[in-house]
Parts: sequence; structure tokens; C-alpha cells
Amino acid sequence: MSYIKTITFFLVIVLTGCSESATPTSSLENSPGVSLNNIKQHIKTLASDDFEGRGPLTLGEVKTVGYLSEQYKAIGLTGAYNGDFLHPVKMAMITADQNMQLTMGDLSFKAGKDFTARTKQLQPVIDVRNSDVVFVGYGINAPEYNWNDYANIDVTGKTVIVLVNDPGFATQDDTLFTGNAMTYYGRWTYKYEEAARRGAKAVFIVHETAPAAYPWGVVESSNTGTKYSLMDNNLNASELPVMGWLTLDAAEQVFASAHLNYQQLKQHALSKQFQAKELNLKANLAFKNEVSHAKSHNVVAKITGSESPDEYIVISAHWDHFGTKQTDSGPKIYNGAVDNASGTAATLEIARIMQKMHQQIPFKRSIIFANFTAEETGLIGSAQFASGDVIPTKNMVALLNIDGMNVLDSTDYILQYGKDLSTMEYYLAKAANAQGRQVKLDPRAQNGLFFRSDHFSLAKQGVPSLLFMSLGDTDPDYITHKYHKEADDYSADWSLGGVKQDVELIVDIASQLANNGDWPKWTSESDFKAKRTADKQ
Repeated sequence: MSYIKTITFFLVIVLTGCSESATPTSSLENSPGVSLNNIKQHIKTLASDDFEGRGPLTLGEVKTVGYLSEQYKAIGLTGAYNGDFLHPVKMAMITADQNMQLTMGDLSFKAGKDFTARTKQLQPVIDVRNSDVVFVGYGINAPEYNWNDYANIDVTGKTVIVLVNDPGFATQDDTLFTGNAMTYYGRWTYKYEEAARRGAKAVFIVHETAPAAYPWGVVESSNTGTKYSLMDNNLNASELPVMGWLTLDAAEQVFASAHLNYQQLKQHALSKQFQAKELNLKANLAFKNEVSHAKSHNVVAKITGSESPDEYIVISAHWDHFGTKQTDSGPKIYNGAVDNASGTAATLEIARIMQKMHQQIPFKRSIIFANFTAEETGLIGSAQFASGDVIPTKNMVALLNIDGMNVLDSTDYILQYGKDLSTMEYYLAKAANAQGRQVKLDPRAQNGLFFRSDHFSLAKQGVPSLLFMSLGDTDPDYITHKYHKEADDYSADWSLGGVKQDVELIVDIASQLANNGDWPKWTSESDFKAKRTADKQ
């Protein structure tokens, strides 16, 4: 079925009701309307230099979570964490000493130039000695695609080399995985997780710019310095000891030293019949870590439903950005106005609107507004929320997550991240149609953005989710010159027409779900679907 036909089919369904239990309601009849002045003030405040770039575990965090708590309280919401607005997130800060050297066989590689390595284990020293090196293709075990790169190989204690992305991107074959659109199996996070489940000692992903969607410089900067992690009661012992990357040049040298051709084996890895290959080399790597513990906070607020208070619609956005960095020319403040003061401001305005609606006609289900910490350093706040210590994930009906809004003029479309994933796409199509907008698929599907924001922490726990993101589709200059840079500042010239559209659209979807009794479903076979199915049995 073509995309156009699929969307048409979706619209037919949603205009007549998604299911017998999902009869659409007129969700905006008693909406008080969007206040652009409120949104402007929230963004201007959160993205001001006074908030120091909203870095977790800084004075900027204290000011941010205080501001959000005060705003939710003033709106009339209650705290969702045992009556409190602040949800504690215990974090470890781990800094790997970059004075390290990797050897494979007779080859030696330099940290930063040839490879990166870090860990989430809370250990002062990571030591890999005489570890057998094995190439496992894409490092994927995907039963729904009849694909298992780990078939007939035991990688316990071994050093695993894997390819970046997935076979669909490499071939651009829509019948293989999802073609150009990255699946979760293509994400570096999955590759580390799968190898850890299989007892590997270390994983090195071979970097290539096109399938990774970013240059080596991003890999190097993202995997050095202080990194954050959630803490468990066993010093994160279940985490992979070494999470690494190799440059393409380094990888080709390794394979050549094993009398193998990297490019040929890369082609072989595109087949379901691929068999992992022992390189008959030993890997050695040791590095020291500085480990410290700290506590950050999510902000969680609640509207309590009148009939099904233990069923929740979640509306979220991360509050954090990169804080202030000291440079030779002085401090640089990364205010993150679009990413993600705009999304955080939107949650406050949506909360105000929905609280007014609730006061007129109470919502049947409860609604939680969650502003997560440490999204930029690994979805950490949302991962803590997904642990269920605020509410169990099986009680979450759906999640609508905002990560950067269109602060410019309104558009005639809305972007959809992921394709044919869940019935939440029906709700998106219906709400967009009501606004006279069309649904467009993410133009950068190869980047796997659906797997890179906070909603994914909840999706992994089975919660059907939508991502609302507008970072570069309306402002081509944004990604190049502002994204994750000092230049992402508030501008009084923004019309906020796009913000108004999307706030109204999110209120529409959330209001429907808060009243209609529907439990959205995953439509594609996946671990997400299996988890939700198990929770609903």
C-alpha cells in the first residue's frame, strides 16, 4: 500500500472512529484558546541567560524546576509524585580518562583519533585483557525480520565489532527491515544493549558518516567528557563494560591484519545467511573512571480524572539543555530556546488549557504533564519515569512528547516520525485533518529520530507514543547554525504560529484519549507491542 493510500485509509478510519471503543468526541468545544503571550514569556524566561542553559545538576536546574513547579501550581495542578512536583532522578556522573590505548593483535590505536570508549558501569577501572575479537555484522537479533547476526556464535567475554545502522539503509531496499528509514535495530543504543545481553566484554561500532548520519567529530565529542547514567543497586554491573566506536580506517586495518577484507564482509553481512566471523585477534584496553553520584529532578504535574483516575495520558517535554561551558574566550551559555524551552513552554500552556477544560467538563482519565531532565545526555529522566515509580507504565494510555517546536509561521503539514507503528498515527491524521493540514513522513527517516527522544523510553515499555519535533523543516538554518549550539536563543520576532497549531493539535488528541476509553495499540510487530500485549492481559 502506498503512503498516500495509507494516509487516506487512516483518515477514513479516524473519521468514523478508530475502534468500537474509540468513538471520537468533539474535544475542543470548551477549549479556552492558546495564549501566545504565555508561551512567549515561558520561552523567554527558560531560555534567558539567568537560567544558565538549564544544565542538569547546576543552579540552572534549580531555577528551572522551581519555575515549572510554580507555574503548574498556579495553573491549579497537583504534584504527580506522591503529591510532589519534583520527581528525583538518581544519576551517576562518569568521566573516562582519555589517556587510554586500544590494541587489537599487533595494532595500536589512539583514543579520539581512532576510537572512543566509555562505560556505564560504576567502576574505577575497566580492564579488557586478551579478549577474542569477533565480527557480528550489524549485531542484530530481530525475530520479526527473521534475522539473527548472533546465530551460532557465543560472544561471552569477547570484543564485538558491528556495523552502524541496519541492512535496510545499506541496501535502500524497502523489503529489508524498513529500507531507508532506520529501525531501532540500527541505533547504537540497541547494539550495545543486545551485546550486553549476550555477555560481550566490549563493542566497537564502525563509524561511517552516511549510515551514522553524523561525522566522526560528533562521535568523539559525544563519547568523551562527563557522561551521565541512571544508577541501580549493583553498580550498573549489567551494563556493557566497554561502549566503543572505531573509525572506518581503523576497522579496515583490523580486518586486514586478520587477513580479511572489511568491505567484502560488510557485503556478506547484508544476507540473512551471514555467519559471525572470528578474527583470531586479541583485544586489550584499560581506562580509569572518575565516578560521582548526584540527584536531578523531573517535574511532574497532574489533572485527576473523574471516572478512570488510574488511567493516564502523558504529555511531556525535556527541560534540560547543555548549560554553560567555559572556554578560552569566556563562558558560553547554551540556552536551547527551541530545543527545548519551546516544548517545555508548550506543556505549561497545554496544562493551562486542559485544566480550564477540566473545570468545565471533567476529563474521565487523568493527565500527567512531565518535564524530563537529562534528555540531552541519554534520555535519563524519561528512563527513570519509565521505571514506574510515578505511575506504572501499564496504566499509561499513550504519550505525546514535544522536542522542539515550530516557532515560526504556521504550516499546512505536520511531520510524523516512524511509519505504521501504532494507532496513535490515526489520531495524528484526524487532528491534522481537522486543522486542514496533511501528514508528512519525516524527511530524515534515515536518522531514526523516533528512537532519539524521551518518548522512546516509554515506547520500550509498551506505551504507544507520538513525537512532535520541528527543528529544521521550517528553518533550514537551524540545524546548521543553531542546533545544540550557543546560537539557539529566543527571538522576539518569532510569530509562534506553528506553536499555536501544534498546541491545539496536541490538546485535541489528548482530550479525545482522556474521554473515549480507547487504548491505542502497536500495529507493527516489535518488543514494544509484545510488552503492551503482556501488560493488557
